[in-house]
Amino acid sequence: MSGITYLRGDATVPSVKGVKIVAHVCNDIGGWGKGFVLALSRRWPEPEAAYRAWHRDRAAGGFGLGAVQLVQVERYVWVANMIGQRGIRTGSKGVPVRYEAIDTALDRLAGHARELGASVHMPRIGCGLAGGTWSRVEPLVEERLVRRGIPVTVYDDG
Repeated sequence: MSGITYLRGDATVPSVKGVKIVAHVCNDIGGWGKGFVLALSRRWPEPEAAYRAWHRDRAAGGFGLGAVQLVQVERYVWVANMIGQRGIRTGSKGVPVRYEAIDTALDRLAGHARELGASVHMPRIGCGLAGGTWSRVEPLVEERLVRRGIPVTVYDDG
């Protein structure tokens, strides 16, 4: 039995009280322009600007697989840019998703969520353009967040 709440709707509009973190997976090459990030950018300009600056300053800023960047977009809403995919194309090395990087990022996200007393809201991370499968990602979300008492809601498009 999953401790994750599943809803139809938009992960950029979490309808619960309290502090919320909207989490999503980014690539490690600085690309932002397809998939869930479009919904984020329509709602808030800050996550894209922060991600691009983070990538530009990657040598000094800890940018890389498994890293997490928290960006405050409203008084009680943060966006977590999590680096969980290598590149953007499926090729000889398979799909871009990197499950171990998502696992590391979720572990780091848990620390931020506990610090802020936040719930976590996300699409099925790593399962769109990154090419991952939810059957591999869901146990990571369960282990790193749910089992630590962090409420998680996963949104599927209406």
